[in-house]
Amino acid sequence: MLTHPQIWRAIDALAARHGMSPSGLARLAGLDPTTFNKSKRSADNGKLRWPSTESLAKVLSATGASLADFVGLVGEDGAARLRMVPLIGLAQAGAAGFFDDAGFPVGSGWEDIAFPEIADEHCYALEIAGESMLPVYRDGDRIMVSPSASVRRGDRVVVKTRAGEVMAKQMGRMTAQRIELKSFNPAFEERGFALNEIVFVHRIIWASQ
Repeated sequence: MLTHPQIWRAIDALAARHGMSPSGLARLAGLDPTTFNKSKRSADNGKLRWPSTESLAKVLSATGASLADFVGLVGEDGAARLRMVPLIGLAQAGAAGFFDDAGFPVGSGWEDIAFPEIADEHCYALEIAGESMLPVYRDGDRIMVSPSASVRRGDRVVVKTRAGEVMAKQMGRMTAQRIELKSFNPAFEERGFALNEIVFVHRIIWASQ
């Protein structure tokens, strides 16, 4: 699993690679100069914070670095620790043959993308198409999904129903009989299902934007 220190260390390393401080990197990307300051990396209560995917996208664009370049800086010593992760489009994922009975990716229809090593050997990626998940996810965004990660209320999740529908939502209430899902786009209604209608609920752990 990716950790807060790994991601912040990679930002520091990216800044150093271009002869800048983290504040200089933020200015180069058109961000508030304090975006990557040490004080912004944790809340007043000590809870660690993640940098936003938007800020990461802006610094990658400003420096000309690719996502692969960035994740190559994630390791303890700045060395790449990558693995190949299967990827398909979210719209494709509901078709038969892409997941086994346990909800793990199978079959030959997947592409492979490089991603930092994480603990879940069954992790996979889905590519968003269309605007139905705005403003959280945009067309072309890729979300990394972990079948083994625990899921709690408020988490962003990928859900597959027995009817073959695959969707990305925010977890609402879940009882012993029912699950409620919130849509990211307010133009789309919330969804609810009996648990026996659900094949799997997997947590989204990362998004590239």
